[in-house]
Amino acid sequence: MIASSAPVTKSGLYADPREEWLALHSEEILDRGRPIVDPHHHLWDRGGQRYLIEEMAADIASGHNIIATVYVDCRSMYRASGPDGFRPVGEVEFANGVAAMSASGAYGKALICAGIVGHANLLLGEAARPVLEAEIAAASGRFRGIRHSSAWDADPNVAGMYASRPKGLLLDSTFRKGFACLAPLNLSFDAWLFHPQIGELADLARAFPDTKIVLDHCGGPVGVGRFAGRREEIFAVWKASIQDIAKCQNVMVKLGGLAMRLLGYDFHERLQPPSSQELAAAWRPYIETCIEAFTPARAMFESNFPPDKGQCSYQVIFNAFKRIAAQYSEAEQTALFSKTAADFYRLELG
Repeated sequence: MIASSAPVTKSGLYADPREEWLALHSEEILDRGRPIVDPHHHLWDRGGQRYLIEEMAADIASGHNIIATVYVDCRSMYRASGPDGFRPVGEVEFANGVAAMSASGAYGKALICAGIVGHANLLLGEAARPVLEAEIAAASGRFRGIRHSSAWDADPNVAGMYASRPKGLLLDSTFRKGFACLAPLNLSFDAWLFHPQIGELADLARAFPDTKIVLDHCGGPVGVGRFAGRREEIFAVWKASIQDIAKCQNVMVKLGGLAMRLLGYDFHERLQPPSSQELAAAWRPYIETCIEAFTPARAMFESNFPPDKGQCSYQVIFNAFKRIAAQYSEAEQTALFSKTAADFYRLELG
């Protein structure tokens, strides 16, 4: 069992993927023909980890009917020189190049990076607009919005890599001047934060009702650091926040990100990878709460690969989602797996 004894990242918000360990468990694909738009994944080559188009295509080829994906900012391939504010344009150029590779058909039928979510530093205020315009120009019609992560917590065991981020970013007046640049350019905002910050996002959403926002990773429920061992208590707080922000009709939610270490489960430390039944049981309360609050028309399943790959394979994660979604109508399942994402990100899928 060499694969199961491989080292696992103990710090940080997610475990490093281990292909040998993941290969210890495979499953038949449930509802194999169902079209899926994966609206949240990353691509990177750093820190000894490589997850580029070849790795993404291999995961997709494991069986689910992925028809398109959306690339989301992760600080990949920023420009190494030039004005700081414009360095994130390099990531958009990179993702657009991957999209062009995918569009050739050489990596399977899925349209990888059919939509691109980049980054612009909204603390530039009104000066963020030329950066956004440069990203639109760099993406050959695929640029859909930005993510400016606001994840922050006073406990470094929660904050991890985000420990140096400013507290209360979404409430900052200069940030909001930058945020105001999005709607006039028909751009959306991906929000990545921890659950105690959901109220700050709700305040932002109410201040900008014409800006489309999507709450990443079920709103970042935390089960590590100062939140460890308090699952029921934290769940109640998180649920109330989800129900409140769902009242903002310009906000949608991504159903995923639950296979990161952040939630506090130890699946990555076990000898065998979890089954989709195990994951569905663990995640069902969170996902059902989000669907009930937002409705399927405003909710979309996401892989969040490769961060979520630290605890499960692409086969297993979408099987788990399909198990949870089986109770919903055909139209609702279509929304959850493809239509909501395609509509939000304005994907042209032919």
